[in-house]
Amino acid sequence: MINRLLPPTPLARRLSAQSVLFAVGEGVFLTGNAVFFTHIVGLTAAQVGLGLTIAGVVTFFLAVPLGRAADRVGPKRMWAVGALLEAVLYVAYPWISGFAAFVAMVVLLELVGAAGGAGRGAYTLDVFDGKDRIQSLAFMRSALNIGFTLGALLGGLALATGSDDVIRAVPLVTAVILGLNAALIIRLPDAAHDADESTAKAPVGPGALRNKAFLALHVCTGVMSTNQVLLNIVIPLWLVQETDAPRVLLAWLFGTNTVLAVALQVRAARGSDTVPGALRAIRIAAGFFVASCLIVLVTHDTIGWATILLVWLGHVTVTGAELFESAAAWGFSAELSDPDRRGEYQGAARLGETVGRVWAPAAYTFLAMTWGAMGWLTIAAIVIVAAVAAHPAAHAAQRYLARQQSRTPALG
Repeated sequence: MINRLLPPTPLARRLSAQSVLFAVGEGVFLTGNAVFFTHIVGLTAAQVGLGLTIAGVVTFFLAVPLGRAADRVGPKRMWAVGALLEAVLYVAYPWISGFAAFVAMVVLLELVGAAGGAGRGAYTLDVFDGKDRIQSLAFMRSALNIGFTLGALLGGLALATGSDDVIRAVPLVTAVILGLNAALIIRLPDAAHDADESTAKAPVGPGALRNKAFLALHVCTGVMSTNQVLLNIVIPLWLVQETDAPRVLLAWLFGTNTVLAVALQVRAARGSDTVPGALRAIRIAAGFFVASCLIVLVTHDTIGWATILLVWLGHVTVTGAELFESAAAWGFSAELSDPDRRGEYQGAARLGETVGRVWAPAAYTFLAMTWGAMGWLTIAAIVIVAAVAAHPAAHAAQRYLARQQSRTPALG
């Protein structure tokens, strides 16, 4: 019985433990980032959204080269370097002031995140076989959410003090934890593609950017992944500026999100290890996303406990969107990536997803904060269009990969 609650292999358990540590560090900061950006750095909600969008645009141009680098130098090495640089950048966070410094910081964080993400994605696809892959990734995601729960509790304690000095120190705590995370990654076993650079060989056949259907699919999943923009930016800013809910509710929202993810992520991932299963997960994610928009839009005019309960329910439903969108993304990555170009395909996926979500922080913030109810309805309509378009894109990407795999022996 206990074994059913644990990841299926020892390596999956190590990676799950690493995920907990990483998420504690990130979660401490994410819980109070809306307050940190607006009250410590001195930004407006619109500036926060614009800065994050600028960072996404910069990452857009470098996602595929970073993925190719992961294939050449080894996915674990790339992941470890990205994790270490991220820890170093958080050390500087308490001393940034003004919009320009904020933009520089988030651009650098996005770049090292893209490098580490390409390495991590390629590594996990390499070290798990088809039978255990999706289940292991789901356990790792659950572990992330355990860490985010602990981080949310620590971040909530910082917010509850009401002290700017305490809130300013939160990024330093994040830096220390992420430094330990980098050390854990370095100690992981090498994956199949962690070859020495001198022995690495260039893959045969066309690169990931030639797979237009794969890129189009990940534009759609990028739009679907903007549930994170609601979770981490729009709903917290909406709560702070447009409702009468107390700020400390932010900690409870993030805590609820991560507890539900721990309990339900593995279940949500079942059946997503095929393309049809992943598309089913996309449809379910869209339904939860739309429900969240419809619930949150009414909280502008509610009072007291009604506001608190509705904002909480909006966060619960957008959590459902997060769980099923994540499951779909794993299925697409596992089934539609060239095994010899995992890093490059991770970079191409990030490229497509950046197109799908780069505009979202600025656009969603503007729509929700300026247009109110109509803005929330517009956000919901955008997500529905993306979910519908993902279906033909996924089938076309599947056909493309089948054609390329049939030609590979001749090309070799």
